[in-house]
Amino acid sequence: MSTAATPDPQLVRMYERAEQDYLRSLPLEHFMEATDHATQREITLESFALIRAHRPDVQCFNELLVQYPRGKRKKLGQVVPDNMVVVHPVPIEARGSFNLSLQPAAPFLVLEYVSKYNKRKDYDDNYEKYHKELRVPYYLLFYPDNQDLTVFRQAGGKYVSVTPNEYGRLAIPELELEAALLDSWVRFWFRGELLPLPGELLMQLNAEQQARVAAERRAADAETEVARLREELARAKQP
Repeated sequence: MSTAATPDPQLVRMYERAEQDYLRSLPLEHFMEATDHATQREITLESFALIRAHRPDVQCFNELLVQYPRGKRKKLGQVVPDNMVVVHPVPIEARGSFNLSLQPAAPFLVLEYVSKYNKRKDYDDNYEKYHKELRVPYYLLFYPDNQDLTVFRQAGGKYVSVTPNEYGRLAIPELELEAALLDSWVRFWFRGELLPLPGELLMQLNAEQQARVAAERRAADAETEVARLREELARAKQP
């Protein structure tokens, strides 16, 4: 990977041409997405947005084309994960595509959700790309239809499945992250705490606000009652 401040213009143009060729090659069905597929991507994006508030180096991308050199092959490798996580202390700039030779860091975690209603991708082919070509350290694969979740990690030149921990969750220690199925979706735990969904977070904040208002009301009522009792006591002491 190149870390030069000014990338080779010829290399940049090569990636741009490959990106445009890829976009032009997409069939119409590529833009049709199953509901469960879209829901899981939304859960993932919202969860990693919360993680980034504590770990700015953990950056999550949504359906971003990854382009990379393939040894002596003339044609670039291309793959589009449903979600992808890159770990780097500086914000990653990647608009139309993530061009590996021009980026300071490689994908650390890729996530894919395989639904029988979504036939846009060759997931077997993607597995080989993540495993052998990009050598992504972690790969999360979720089948919503049969509720099957697996996290793979690179070990000894091959992918091995992560064993559930004592809580039944699949850990990615480098990200302080765990994943498991909850209410039919892949949910994420960060530093041991379940990351709330936006609706859950809103309800939690509303509940906290209501509790605070109720506490303030009870305190005000108590002060009023104390003042009333003092007045009655004072009147009782009068001759």
